[in-house]
Amino acid sequence: MNDRMTNLNPLEEMAAAGHERVCYHYDEATGLRAIIAVHSTALGNALGGCRRWCYAHENDALFDVLRLSEGMTWKAACAGLAMGGAKSVIMLPKRDTPITPDEAHAMGRFIDTLSGTYIGAEDVGVSPEFTDWMLETTNHVMGGTGEGQGGDPSPHTAMGVIYGMQASLRRIGQDQFAGLTVAIQGLGSVGTHLARLLHERGAELVVADTSQAKVDHVVNAYHAKAVSCDEILKTECDILAPCALGAVFDEASIPGIQAKIICGASNNVLRDPDADAQRIHEHGVLYAPDFVVNAGGLIHLAGLYLGYTTQQLQDTIARIEDTTMTIFEMADDHPTTGHAALALARQRVEAGRTAQEGINAC
Repeated sequence: MNDRMTNLNPLEEMAAAGHERVCYHYDEATGLRAIIAVHSTALGNALGGCRRWCYAHENDALFDVLRLSEGMTWKAACAGLAMGGAKSVIMLPKRDTPITPDEAHAMGRFIDTLSGTYIGAEDVGVSPEFTDWMLETTNHVMGGTGEGQGGDPSPHTAMGVIYGMQASLRRIGQDQFAGLTVAIQGLGSVGTHLARLLHERGAELVVADTSQAKVDHVVNAYHAKAVSCDEILKTECDILAPCALGAVFDEASIPGIQAKIICGASNNVLRDPDADAQRIHEHGVLYAPDFVVNAGGLIHLAGLYLGYTTQQLQDTIARIEDTTMTIFEMADDHPTTGHAALALARQRVEAGRTAQEGINAC
């Protein structure tokens, strides 16, 4: 844990990032320890996944949920959704803590205390079954297996990344995946779906994951080449797709990148969004901002919550390509593509806040 995490002051961190509310919760009966962070409701109620993870320190969990929730605000705004940004984390006592209905019920009750301001969903460590159990104690969750809940959002996230990659290829003068090499870091649900979609489009795959079983599956199913987790970020490739946990690009890792494009499903891939976006730009790599290209799952679940038709859902996910292109064009007037994406998101959030203030004044 770095010095900043060690010395985190929750109220100062909230104020600095513009969070509206951060709620801690302890359930005595189950031992559940969790945090919900609501970053912004300027555009609407805030939907964001629930991450179930073993953190080395409580401040690591706080740092994670603050960054993730802020990212959800920008993600929803760039996707054109009438939704705000939030996230939650469940702090596990140890990594192999088994999932139980009681834990999910307790988390559901915690979510319910926010009366719909926060709408939960799946994230790392949370399954559709866990989501179904949460739904037994709150109505404010999307992503379970029931009709209208949206199911597993990962195929839609992967499809959104494909659209982001298509925009990225257009930006560098390419028009197809066939013959290109894509390196995928992380073969969870999204990474595996992404591997399938890329294989179908003719791309050559290089993959890495901490799970040998997941690696073996993708190697056998999609003729991928496996490398170690230490090698994947340094692999020579056309597109590098981070699909694991965040903060993988920093001052130490960026000089080793041998890709033309970074475009993946992970959230918060830049450890320092300002400095690392600049480092990637100076390294000559095109960065497709993560909170733009990985919005497919959010669009699917939020769209269902907002009453979108199937066609509207598909069309909104497909617009990720156009939005990514818009950001690349805006980058001509901003330091980097990351700064351009944030500028677009802030513009949309501010427009929503202004409109809401006008309604409240009437």
